[in-house]
Amino acid sequence: MSRKLGAFINFGIGVSAVFVIVGAVAFGLGQANQAAASAPVKTVSPTKVSTTTPAKPPAVVPSSTAPVEPAGNPKAVAGGKKVLFFTFDDGPDPVWTPQILEVLAKYDAHATFFELGSMQAEHPGLKEQVLAAGNSIGSHSISHAQLTKVSAAKRHHEIFDGPQSKCFRPPYGAENAKVKADIKAAGMTPVLWDVDTLDWQRPGKQAIVNSILKGAHDGSVILMHDAGGNRSQSVAALDEALGTLKAQGYAFAAMDC
Repeated sequence: MSRKLGAFINFGIGVSAVFVIVGAVAFGLGQANQAAASAPVKTVSPTKVSTTTPAKPPAVVPSSTAPVEPAGNPKAVAGGKKVLFFTFDDGPDPVWTPQILEVLAKYDAHATFFELGSMQAEHPGLKEQVLAAGNSIGSHSISHAQLTKVSAAKRHHEIFDGPQSKCFRPPYGAENAKVKADIKAAGMTPVLWDVDTLDWQRPGKQAIVNSILKGAHDGSVILMHDAGGNRSQSVAALDEALGTLKAQGYAFAAMDC
C-alpha cells in the first residue's frame, strides 16, 4: 500500500469516528429534551400578604373634650356597634372594685382600670381579677402625685415605676411637656377622657347617670372611680347607665393597654 493511500484511509476512518460521536451526542440531547418536555410542571402559589391593619395605640387626648380613639377602630372592637370606653381611676379597692366588676359582667361590658402602684401593692390579687374578667389596666402613677408640681426625680419614679401598661393617665389630668416626655420615654401613651362624671364628689346616683348619658357618644371615654372613698353611688349609677346605654345599642370595650 502506498503512503498516500494509507493516509487517505486513516483520514476517512477519523472522519467517520467524528460523525459517530457527534451523532451520539445529538441523540442524547434529544432524549434529555424529550424527557424534560414530558415531565409535569410544578406551580408555586404566590405568597399571601396579610392586609390586616395593625391595631393603633390609644390616641393622645389633649383635653377632656377632645375626640379619642383609645383602642384603634372602635367599630372593629365592638363588632360594628357603637362603643363606649368606661374607665375607673384610683384602684384597685377590695370593696368597690369587685362590685364594679360584677356590674360590668351583668351587661357583658368591659372597661379600663387606671390603677395606682400603691393600691396594687396594698391589695394583691385584685389586678389579676380585673384582667381575668377581660378588662385592661392602665397606669395612674404610684401615689397619685400631681406630676407637674414634683421634682424631676419624683416625676420619673411615679411614671416609670408604676403599674406596667401601655396607657398612662396623669393624676388630675395634669400634664406638661416634661410629663408627656417622660410618659413617652416610659413606652406609654397619655390617655385622658371625654366625659368627667365627677363621681368622686358623690353628687348623687342620678347626677352621675345624667352626666354619663348626656356625654355619651360613639367612641367616648368616660371617667369614673373605683376607689378613693365610698363609691356606692358610682356602682349604682354604673348599673343604671349601662342598662340604658345597652338598650340604645352601645357596646362597652376595654382599651388596648
